[in-house]
Amino acid sequence: MSRRAGRSEQRGSHSLMTRVDALLFVYAGVASVWLAFLLLAESLQLSWQLLLLLAFWLLAAYLVLPRLHRVLTYIYVPGYFIGRTRTSDGLLGDPVNLALRGDEAQIHTAMTSAGWTLADDVTLESSLRIVRTTLSRRPYSEAPVSPLYLFERRQDFAYQQEVNGNPSQRHHVRLWRCPRGWRLPGGYLVDWVAAGTYDRSVGLSLMTLQVTHRIAKNIDIERDHIVATLTEGSPSASVERISHFASGYHARNGGGDQMVTDGDLPIVDLRRVQVPAHLRREPTADSRAKRPAPIVFGAGVACLRGLAAVVLAWSLLANPDSAMTLAGASSTAAASAGAVALALVGALDIGLGVATYLGRNWARVLLMVSDATTILVAFLLASNGGPRPTLGTGLPHVALGILVLLALTSPGARQYATRHRAEGNAPDDPTSDEGRGDADPSATTPRWTSDGPTAAEHTRRRLADG
Repeated sequence: MSRRAGRSEQRGSHSLMTRVDALLFVYAGVASVWLAFLLLAESLQLSWQLLLLLAFWLLAAYLVLPRLHRVLTYIYVPGYFIGRTRTSDGLLGDPVNLALRGDEAQIHTAMTSAGWTLADDVTLESSLRIVRTTLSRRPYSEAPVSPLYLFERRQDFAYQQEVNGNPSQRHHVRLWRCPRGWRLPGGYLVDWVAAGTYDRSVGLSLMTLQVTHRIAKNIDIERDHIVATLTEGSPSASVERISHFASGYHARNGGGDQMVTDGDLPIVDLRRVQVPAHLRREPTADSRAKRPAPIVFGAGVACLRGLAAVVLAWSLLANPDSAMTLAGASSTAAASAGAVALALVGALDIGLGVATYLGRNWARVLLMVSDATTILVAFLLASNGGPRPTLGTGLPHVALGILVLLALTSPGARQYATRHRAEGNAPDDPTSDEGRGDADPSATTPRWTSDGPTAAEHTRRRLADG
């Protein structure tokens, strides 16, 4: 077979896998709605199950509504540059209201000189810390910011200035490196674009009901504050202003906060900023190689579930009488056959979980198909007069299956599992932002690396060394 024919066959296989991924993405969203209904029905019982209302809110706010938003916004929100970022749920986020020229080291130097602090990466530890400090009103000057997406990827890094030692109020700006050769509308060539807003308080998002920061309405004040601090901290910086880059407008961001802007776009030129030697840029590995939390969760649940099935099968084989009673079998041979089948299913679950953890896309897809089949069977049984899944009759098993499906269909999980065939190209997932537009330049452009837990911590150490 020729090389061209081999590539055509490979593209056909990838196209089929993409379609399966898209179908499972939507399927997981529908399944999450059913799970929300089951939890709500359980919580309406007059007992301690009222506590399930909290679980219902968490499921609706952090899984169901975000998934529905992502499916719908893929249909009606343009995938090209319109001067707006997007949230991880696919909603239109903060506007792009600043552009910069200069390399990454010059950006870090200028921001540090201007009194800004590099924000931590979003991790479990940093997320828990910002909750603690917000509730206790203690300072957290490196508090992480939520991810926003532009050029089909999250911000490269973010800076902030805390106000009065209260992490619920802060100036902050997210920055994205522009793809090579990309120009702003009108032909302006810049190296970075940014979105700066001011967090005024903590509240609930009007779009998803999630706990989030609420921003100040007049975003031009924050834009001008960023420019003023940069030019004051780096006298060699110059500013060019594009008047009416966008029409002045009133709108809402991804959290439902009102915004107003005059549409001007300042371009801050930092190319003459002198950079200390210790801040020079180093090559870094492709960020897609980092194993995301949804992969760990999905693979971990599959392995634990499979292990439980194997242990149960072993105990049934060791006690034939118990196996007959539990399975309702008429003979020990039939009960033993059922136990062996259970062990094989458990072993398959473990194998798929391990392979998914290692980043094998075929294993991730097979694991999702397996869970989707189990969920569909449970739904059909309940719809045709069978028992509705409850806490005592299968709801935990169904819920875990749906949570695994939601995790493994997330854009981050798919990007990690398909990173080998997507190197150097924008992924082609039709259900995610990654896949519509320019390729992620991080695959070919050197970025800052981390010798420690996170890139932000490593960069901050080098800043402190100076």
